[in-house]
Amino acid sequence: MGSKRKSTVKKNKRLKKLKKTVYEEPEELKRAPHSFVIHRGQIGKSLLQLVKDFRKVMEPFTAASLQVYKKNTIKDFVALAGPMHVSHLCVFTSSDTGVNFRVARLPQGPTMTFKLQNYALSKDVVSSLRKQMVNPKLFSHAPLIVMNNFTGEGLHINLMATMFQNMFPTINVTKVNLNDIKRCVLMNYNTETKLIEFRHYAIKTVPVGLSKGVKKIVQSKVPDLSNFDDIDEFLLKPELLSDSEFEESTSSNVVVPQKLVSRGNIVGTQSSIRLSELGPRLTLQLIKVEDGLMTGDVMFHEFIKKPDDKNEAKEAKED
Repeated sequence: MGSKRKSTVKKNKRLKKLKKTVYEEPEELKRAPHSFVIHRGQIGKSLLQLVKDFRKVMEPFTAASLQVYKKNTIKDFVALAGPMHVSHLCVFTSSDTGVNFRVARLPQGPTMTFKLQNYALSKDVVSSLRKQMVNPKLFSHAPLIVMNNFTGEGLHINLMATMFQNMFPTINVTKVNLNDIKRCVLMNYNTETKLIEFRHYAIKTVPVGLSKGVKKIVQSKVPDLSNFDDIDEFLLKPELLSDSEFEESTSSNVVVPQKLVSRGNIVGTQSSIRLSELGPRLTLQLIKVEDGLMTGDVMFHEFIKKPDDKNEAKEAKED
């Protein structure tokens, strides 16, 4: 009986160790920003698809299959956020005045409310491209975030930049593996219109200075030689130069610093960086900043200006 009991204890210990191995995330993954992307209230099919598209942007550190029910409240998602290491809550809502997009830092705020001026779904963006580059492997790593022109007067601009940057994992340029950078998110702020253009791209690196025929062979693509008498004719024909060789300047060329998985890109040689849009496209305008989670003091409002306390005190003193 004693040996049987010892065997059971050892088995239970192995099971506990196995569960810990399966479910315990590495520390660097725990520290990475995680997100919930949800909707509230009544929305149409188009906006529901936009929620799914935005979840794809935030992969792999988001709840891709999160089910949202009418009875769920914001408190429910906040309660789940701690155990799941969720740091940001993105909420789409629809009303008579249009579509709003809220981004909140969990668990205590701040919260930013944007008006969605217009948007295009991923399927519409991709279908409009001549060359499409959609692959499930693109979403195995978080995108690179690129911020442009987030400058100007007002604390709200710095808050916007900080909020968006913190939604994505930081990159250590000395340790980063370039094979993990497969996507990028570009956000451009127009200081005159106060609009933010949001774009989402796939990144591809291709060798330069090769004809299309050579490029196919280097990248292990089987060419069709049925219309050629000799392989030299296929390789040396000038009209077989890649289309991009005529269109693109050398500004997109870089020297490959690391070994890349994609064929033809050799360390120390030049390759070209290509972007293919994945969608969705968003045009946002910041409306309000609250210091709490969906509530609290209003730190900024685009249409309601807070009175200047110093000026009020000065006027009262003069009176």
